[in-house]
Amino acid sequence: MYTPNYLKLFSSGELKKRVKILNDKLKNCVLCPHKCGVNRLKGEKGYCNTLENVVISGAQPHLGEERELVGTNGSGTIFFSHCNLKCVFCQNYEISHCGEGQNTTVDKLAEIMLSLQQSNCHNINLVSPGHIIPQIVEAIFIAAKKGLNIPIVYNTNGYDLSDTLKLLDGIVDIYLADIKFSDDTYSYKYLGAKNYYSITKEAIKEMFKQVGNLKTYKNEIAYRGLIIRHLILPENLAGTEKIMKFLSKEISNKLYINIMAQYFPEYEAYKYKGLERKITEKEYLDAINIAKSVGLTNVKTAYDF
Repeated sequence: MYTPNYLKLFSSGELKKRVKILNDKLKNCVLCPHKCGVNRLKGEKGYCNTLENVVISGAQPHLGEERELVGTNGSGTIFFSHCNLKCVFCQNYEISHCGEGQNTTVDKLAEIMLSLQQSNCHNINLVSPGHIIPQIVEAIFIAAKKGLNIPIVYNTNGYDLSDTLKLLDGIVDIYLADIKFSDDTYSYKYLGAKNYYSITKEAIKEMFKQVGNLKTYKNEIAYRGLIIRHLILPENLAGTEKIMKFLSKEISNKLYINIMAQYFPEYEAYKYKGLERKITEKEYLDAINIAKSVGLTNVKTAYDF
């Protein structure tokens, strides 16, 4: 059986060092690409509106993720409130934009991780973690002391700073990353993020460097590697072909790619031309064909029109 690397870091004392390094960054927060520079320990809020404690909207065994994560018992998913993106089509804007959820200490977060493990979940799946990495790593450290020993999934929108990701090397077992747009102008308009594509490309390179292609047991449950999600948007606003070429040529043609078809015009999408409707079957099938035509050999589809 696979032993998560964070247990090795815990035994060597390196995990404790990472906790200190990351917590110190809360005093002048440059954890994510916004680099707000606020002192979150003194009540200063930046783009994500999160202070010292995390806010959690829910935690449970989840069956709605990729089957390699869900397996037979579910993925131990923790949904964090707030976000470092402001997607105009966000389907969970009450949580991501408004911050609905429960204020939670790192000790309580560690307890939640252990409870999910006790429920026989295959992994700990951290949804929207980029703005609270110090608290997450400290919770993993606390939980590791008490027996946490299942893989950690970093479930991200892709807008991650490579320098911060380097501090997660050996802590995260599975990276589950979105790549939303291939045009930085569109990403600023629709996500409220500068240089999204440029930054996300570097982040994905770092993720792949750390964990490589997805690896599974014989029962097809994942224990290590990179999964990429790409949501197809109407009118090809996402720039799918450019993204797929980047993934195939600069990352790996064997990369696990989930082509997602569930776009729905939520939140303020109705205000933006092209985003006010669902995608068509043709748009979805075109995206799949594009991914395969550029040489990607591990393209996953799971939607019937």
